[in-house]
Amino acid sequence: MASRNSDLDPLLQGGVRSRSAPVYGSALKNEQDEESQTKKFKMLSTGDNRDSTASVDSAAQTKGKAAGASRFIYYIIYALVNVIISAPGLYGYAAVIFNHPVYNEHMNALSKLVIFSSLIHQLGFLLFSTLDFAIGTVQDAGLIFLSAMANKIADTMLEDGRSTDEILTTTIVLLSAGTALLGICLIIVGRFGLADAVSYLPMPVVGGYLAYIGYFCCQAGVALCISTPLITVSDWAYLFDPHNLLLAIPGLGAGLILTLASRKISNDAALPLIMVAIPASFYVLLWITGESLESAREAGWVGQVAPPVPVSDLFKLIDLELVHWSLATEILPTWCGMVFVVSFASCLDVAAISIDMGEALDTNHELATVGICNLMSGLTMGFTGSYIFSQTIFTYRTGVHSRWIGALIMVVFFYIVVSEVNVLQIAPLFFLGSTLIFIGYDLLFEWLWEIRHQVFITEYGIVILTFLAIQVVGIDGGIVVGVLVAVVDHVVLTATSTTITKVHKRSRAIWSPEENKILHNHAYNINNCQNIVTLELTGTIFFGSALQSLNRIVDETYLNQDTPAPGPAADVMHSPRTPHAPALSGMTRRTTQQQDRVSISSPRRSQKGGSMVIAQPAGRPPKYLVLDLLYVTHLDASATRGCFLQLVKIAAKQGIVVCASGVTPRIEWMFRTHGVAYPSTEESAAVKARLCSRNPGKSKPKVENALLFVSVQDALEFCENALLHEYKAQRHMPMPIIPNLVGPVQQSFTSVLGKILGASEDEKQALSRLEDERYHEERVLKSGEILFQLNEHSDAFYVVLQGCVANNSGTDRAVGRLKQKVFSGAGRVGSKSNLLDPVFLAEQEKAGTSDVAASLWYVGSVVGFLDFLLNRPRLFRLVATGDNTMVAKVSQSNMNLMKAEDPELHALVTRVLLNAAASDLANSTYNDE
Repeated sequence: MASRNSDLDPLLQGGVRSRSAPVYGSALKNEQDEESQTKKFKMLSTGDNRDSTASVDSAAQTKGKAAGASRFIYYIIYALVNVIISAPGLYGYAAVIFNHPVYNEHMNALSKLVIFSSLIHQLGFLLFSTLDFAIGTVQDAGLIFLSAMANKIADTMLEDGRSTDEILTTTIVLLSAGTALLGICLIIVGRFGLADAVSYLPMPVVGGYLAYIGYFCCQAGVALCISTPLITVSDWAYLFDPHNLLLAIPGLGAGLILTLASRKISNDAALPLIMVAIPASFYVLLWITGESLESAREAGWVGQVAPPVPVSDLFKLIDLELVHWSLATEILPTWCGMVFVVSFASCLDVAAISIDMGEALDTNHELATVGICNLMSGLTMGFTGSYIFSQTIFTYRTGVHSRWIGALIMVVFFYIVVSEVNVLQIAPLFFLGSTLIFIGYDLLFEWLWEIRHQVFITEYGIVILTFLAIQVVGIDGGIVVGVLVAVVDHVVLTATSTTITKVHKRSRAIWSPEENKILHNHAYNINNCQNIVTLELTGTIFFGSALQSLNRIVDETYLNQDTPAPGPAADVMHSPRTPHAPALSGMTRRTTQQQDRVSISSPRRSQKGGSMVIAQPAGRPPKYLVLDLLYVTHLDASATRGCFLQLVKIAAKQGIVVCASGVTPRIEWMFRTHGVAYPSTEESAAVKARLCSRNPGKSKPKVENALLFVSVQDALEFCENALLHEYKAQRHMPMPIIPNLVGPVQQSFTSVLGKILGASEDEKQALSRLEDERYHEERVLKSGEILFQLNEHSDAFYVVLQGCVANNSGTDRAVGRLKQKVFSGAGRVGSKSNLLDPVFLAEQEKAGTSDVAASLWYVGSVVGFLDFLLNRPRLFRLVATGDNTMVAKVSQSNMNLMKAEDPELHALVTRVLLNAAASDLANSTYNDE
């Protein structure tokens, strides 16, 4: 794509650039190749004859001039083709804009004003567009708005008894002022990169408007054919007059021929040739029949004779003293609609040109260019315009990419303006009307028929409704109706797209066999009862889906049942909690459960007697309900109170603990503000500690609000901890220590590995040889201190001995979710989650790194072992979330030394890694985003 600063001279800038290799392009290339070969041959020939060299240069110059002249002929041809395509339509556009009877006597002058406006638009694109082949004139997108404003001004002033001169000058001045202001708006939108804001106008609404433009162009084209204004739908009754019908049929037929030619014939020359052939055939027919032009005029086939309009008369149309500026407020709503529609249509044109070129265009820059052209047009008493997509693409496909074409188009436009010849009194009216009808057919077919295959049925309904609404209540009202229906459609669609799915997940922590059996029997036993239930919520939860979401949650968790939640019943031997399972025996069963997803909308079915029977289980409410909100994109106040506040109140009455994970700062603030969650992190932490540190014989503390967690794994680990405490408290069994809830508890490296292995006495004895730190390094970290970076070489794995570490390099989506800015009606209330250590957040902000914690690992966790085992770069950044975090680091060199000096110990550590890897695989039931 050539720069917009390229010179007009094709000989200097290489004006021909062929895309589809047309014949003329090959001819020029052959001429240049001949010239090059001749010059090379002469230069390589022997001898010192300077006259020979001079003759070669002279021949080359002659060839170059011939090629330049040949090339310029192509510029003239394609400029004329573009004028043949556009000029008749511009006369039709003038008839559309000024279709009120009060403007009829000045139609010749107003038509020239529209053409002069197109000249100014083309000048703007010539100077400022990045496309050398850009064609821009007055465009169809703003026609109806201009027409509506012109009619409004005329009707209002006629009611007030104003003269034709007052109406004419007021209309031209206010329409041109609106065009200039539109240009300023587009410049601002383009310069500040706000083109995306234009998309807030729904495409189906714009489609309905463009379909109405098609209808209006057909109506205006028929009106031009029969020389009678058609303003309302009832005016089509004029065609019941046989003479009017006879005048209209050729225009309707010619418009159909042009439409079929543009859609069915791939040759770019076909449409211009047909447009020349239609009026030519009319004159041939007159010659054959012996009819004169005057007799054709009397029959209504040609426009009436009108006095010539010199250029000086165009300026006489404007008298600023006669302008009624107060009418600007009357047309302001229509002007606002025009800004959106013209902006949207211009963006569509730029996108279509970009697609056809196969090159990316800067939409904001091109929109600003359109704005500059409209500003220039408005300041010269012109009207709205934009890129003419079809002609720009036509010129591009010719391969002749030169600004000379645009300059020559301007020359022809200027000649039409200064000429005293009235085209309307020599051209057949049905031909001028057919150009409008052609545009109308094309728009109607595209936006009422072809669009069916590109939109949903509800969107297609909006297209039709907008089209009909504009017919009934006018442009402004019709577009408003279309937008309102589109908003309702979006609300309904969003409400129905919110999904709540029951998922069978377990925490990352893998317990000892005895504790794992307790959890299986009393937490995740889907055949008996589930005391820990996880629901995954996705989409937007708002006022339209709040009640529906609450009902789904209540139905799925049986909160509408009066049966109290069951307590643990089985008595199993206690074994201390460990983060990783000692063996793989129970993993197959767990993995099957974790991967099973049950949609809440699908009832359980059983096969009975060869027929499908719906089985309704007698479910009981769980003890712990985990809500995974990771994929909830938005939550409003109505849904907060109507769904989640009601949920926690219902759950509290039945002694059910509600845990919410994956909340964004916006959702967290909403929950705390409306009483869904505890107001402060300290209160929530105290409740968590009470649930997991009860003495035997004490009852379960009452939980009034939801408990918030960073991730679903944290929530599930807490629920499993709490359930095990409840089970053991009822049986007066020893209570395990929960490191992430009761302060800075530390475990030794050997004890962690022993619990992971479920080590025997001999294995514990062997593991004791790790106590001297010969084969590992123990590090104490500050909050925010980095253990390893993203993409860093994996030379070690880590075991958490105290505190917590976090994955600090979430995806862009995760970072964007967790760093949302929160603004209430009283102002900004923060943009950071309160679920993480404030010291950690401060350190991360000070270091300029992300304060996102995509995943957390607590005491006893093995971290970074997969990258270590696979010898691949780190897939995330690992940081400490608090002061005095302690980890044990085992490097590759440590492992090599251990293997050489103590093979038995090396085998045990390798088993630890394998068990950790297998357990992590079995528990990887969610996305770490």
